[in-house]
Amino acid sequence: MVDTTVIRNADWLIAWNETTQSHVYKRGCDVAFAEGKITFVGKGYAGPATKEIDGRDRFVLPGLVNIHTHPTSEPLRKGITDETRSPGFWHSSLYEYLTIFHNDAAGYTAAIRCALAELLMSGVTTVVDISMPFDGWLDELADSGIRAVAAPVYRDARWFTRNGHKLEYEWDKKAGREAFERAQRVVELARQHPSGRLSGMMSPVQIDTCSAELLRDSQDYARERNLPLQIHAAQSVTEFHEMVGRTGLTPIQWMDKIGILSDNTIIGHGIFLDHHPWLHWTTRKDMGLLADRGATVAHCPTVFVRRGITLRTFGEYVRGGINMGIGTDTYPHNFLDEMRAVAYYARAVGESVDDLQTLDVFNAATIGGARALRRDDIGRLTPGACADILLCDTKEPAMRPLREPLRSLMYVAGDRAVREVFVAGEMVVKDGKCLTIDLAAESEALEEAQKRSMAGVAQRDWAGRTADEIAPMVMPTVN
Repeated sequence: MVDTTVIRNADWLIAWNETTQSHVYKRGCDVAFAEGKITFVGKGYAGPATKEIDGRDRFVLPGLVNIHTHPTSEPLRKGITDETRSPGFWHSSLYEYLTIFHNDAAGYTAAIRCALAELLMSGVTTVVDISMPFDGWLDELADSGIRAVAAPVYRDARWFTRNGHKLEYEWDKKAGREAFERAQRVVELARQHPSGRLSGMMSPVQIDTCSAELLRDSQDYARERNLPLQIHAAQSVTEFHEMVGRTGLTPIQWMDKIGILSDNTIIGHGIFLDHHPWLHWTTRKDMGLLADRGATVAHCPTVFVRRGITLRTFGEYVRGGINMGIGTDTYPHNFLDEMRAVAYYARAVGESVDDLQTLDVFNAATIGGARALRRDDIGRLTPGACADILLCDTKEPAMRPLREPLRSLMYVAGDRAVREVFVAGEMVVKDGKCLTIDLAAESEALEEAQKRSMAGVAQRDWAGRTADEIAPMVMPTVN
C-alpha cells in the first residue's frame, strides 16, 4: 500500500480554486498526500491513511516560494552591512562592500545551511539559490530537504572602484564564456539529481557585467530548455546611468532591444525603472515593457530599505500587470518577515494602505513565484500539486484572536507560529525546528567564517579600511 499522510479537520486552510484560479479559505477540511503529491483537499477524506495529523489547531498553507536569494554569501554579513554607507554610489552596498566581505570555501557550507534552515522554518519550500557554484553545492541543497532551483552565476566582467565614487569594469569574455558553459553543466546536473527536488535556471548575474552576446546566448539556451533566466537589473542608480551611457537606453529597454526580455525572464530587484523619482528620467516605458513581455520582478525589500531605497511601488507594479515574486536576497532569511516588509514599505512609500492588498503579497509569495519558475504544481494546495505544505499553530498566542489567519500570521506571528513543514511530502520542520540541519552547530561555524572574512577586509578595500572602520559598533565597548 502506498504511504498516505492525512491532515484531518484543519482549522483553517488556504486551498486553490481551479475554477477561479485563486486562493480561497476553507474550514474543517482534510489534506491527503502520497508519493510527494497532494491527492485530496476537501471535507471528509475517506481513502487510505498510513499517518494522520490532527489539524484542529492548524492553519494549513501552501509552501512559500522564494525566487531570489544568496545563501552562500549573505548570512556572513549579518551585523556588518546593516548600515554601511557608500555615498559615492547612492548608498548601494554593491560596489564597495560586496567583494571585500567575502566568504571562503569552508564558510559556504555553514552559510548555506544556516540560510536554508531559516527559510524552511519560515515556511519556504522552494528556493532559488543564486550563487557561485562550488563542490558539493547541489548536494547541500538536496540534503536540506528543500525544493531548490540552482542558479549558477556567470558574467563577462567584474566591477571595482579605486576611489569610492567611480565604478570601473574589467572585461574577460573568454572567462565569461567558460563560466556560462560551466553553468549549463551545473543546471543539467541539478535536473538529473537523484533527490528529484532540484532544477536549474540561467543566471547571467548582472546586466552591466554581461555582453549582449552572452545574454542572447543565455536566453536562447533557456528558451530551448524551458528554463527561467534571472538577472540583476535596475538595481542601482549607478547601474542605470552606466547602461544609459553605454546604450542610450534604460537597462529594461536595452534588454528588450536585444531580445532577452520575455515571459521566462526574472528581473532581480527591478527598482530603478524609468519612473523612479531618484532618476528624474525622460521616458515612462519600463513598466509597460515588463508587463507586455510577461517578465517577473523578484522583489526583495529588506536589503534595499536598509539604505533608504524602495520599489515605487509594489502595488503600482501589480496594477501595471507585472508578475511579482518575492525573495529574501540577504539576511535574515525569514520569508514571513520579508512578506510583512513588502506590505509595510509599499504602503509607506505609496502613502496609502490602498497601495496593495495582503492577498497581493501572498499571491507573489506563492503563485507569482511559481509562475516565474514556469511551474503550476507549487505554491498552491490542490490535487496533483507537489505536497509542499506549511502548518501553523492557531493556538500560538501571537496568532490570537484569530479572526483573520493570514493577517495574523503575516503581520504579527511570523515564524513563531510555524510548526510543521513538508516538502514533497517529507517533514523537514517539526515543532518549529529544522530536522535536516543542525542550526546551532552551523551558526558556530558561520561565526568563525565571519571572523576570517573580517580579518582580510583591509587588504581588499580600495581605501585600506578595516572592517571596524567600515562598520563600527553601535556603541563603545568598555571594561
